[in-house]
Amino acid sequence: MNLESLFRDFNPCKFIVHCSLFAFVTLFALRLDNYIDWPFWAIFTPLWIWKSTAILGAIVGAIVWCRYPHYRLEGDAYTQFKAMLISLALHLILLMFELLACDKLTSDRHLWVLVFIPLIFGSVVSVGACVWAVKHDRSFELELFLAVNALQFVSLPLKLDRFVYWNWDVVFVPMWIVICLSLVSVLYNIIFCGIMMRTPEVSLQQKKAALNAAVGNICTVLPLLCFQVVICDKLDGELKFPYVVVFSPLLVSILALIILSFTAKGGNMWWFGIRKSFSQFLLSAMPFLQEYGNISYHAEDISNAGQSVPLDATSSSTSTGTGGSEQLHEFGRHDKKSKKAAKNDILKPVVPFVSIDLPD
Repeated sequence: MNLESLFRDFNPCKFIVHCSLFAFVTLFALRLDNYIDWPFWAIFTPLWIWKSTAILGAIVGAIVWCRYPHYRLEGDAYTQFKAMLISLALHLILLMFELLACDKLTSDRHLWVLVFIPLIFGSVVSVGACVWAVKHDRSFELELFLAVNALQFVSLPLKLDRFVYWNWDVVFVPMWIVICLSLVSVLYNIIFCGIMMRTPEVSLQQKKAALNAAVGNICTVLPLLCFQVVICDKLDGELKFPYVVVFSPLLVSILALIILSFTAKGGNMWWFGIRKSFSQFLLSAMPFLQEYGNISYHAEDISNAGQSVPLDATSSSTSTGTGGSEQLHEFGRHDKKSKKAAKNDILKPVVPFVSIDLPD
């Protein structure tokens, strides 16, 4: 197995984000059901780890950028560095929201409208970030999420502060719109995958990519839709299920995203100043992984191995026993002669070859 091919498509940024979200949602559901009595500052620990990693990676990348100016000439280094700064700004906005939300859940000394102000501001900033990302052919999942949920960040705090008395189905109308658009995307991926599978001119790799995209969208969007339906009924008091059960579809969706992070590719190369893909950095930092990855294994079939032995092997081995020993002795003498000749070749002096061209 080649480790480089295993980690070539791995996206460590998405892996860290989705693992942090998975741990946070699990702890938050357990806290709401009173299975654990931890303070909310401890419940938010996975999010603190996520933001700390992002901030530390950006700081190290900025130090490398300033200390080694010649690195800026490598490919699209300027675009990569600007994308990292934009992502850092959005992470700081999210960190501010998380600090305010955690303080609100702990002390309840200010309104939810104030808590959601960083998210509303981040949604406005994300619109420009999405335009910049499209212009420079960059991925913009986080920016798109903040931009399309701008209305949701307005209606949700109004409901929590009881400025409006709508049902939760009405409060989550912006989210319903986003999910409906996602369902259209899922339907498109399924149809496209079916067409690709029935087209003989398409390569196997393209068919596999289309199938993975369709399965990934299904495993991500459908559980999210189930979670949206269940959480609305739970908040309206129509369901008596514990929050652990209510959040289960969301955990399934996040788990699918964690698995998809191994095939997500991409990622900014200036996080922590590594300036290369994660697989190349990992193999260069740990040479023993590359040495191990270069080892190939071949499992030979027992039946084929048995058939490779001739049926008269036993009889021929008994009849040629003496001849085999003589051949072995002859091979030993030939091997000694070859080693001696190689040693003599090494001891010979090396004379440079000089070519003199005579004029006509």
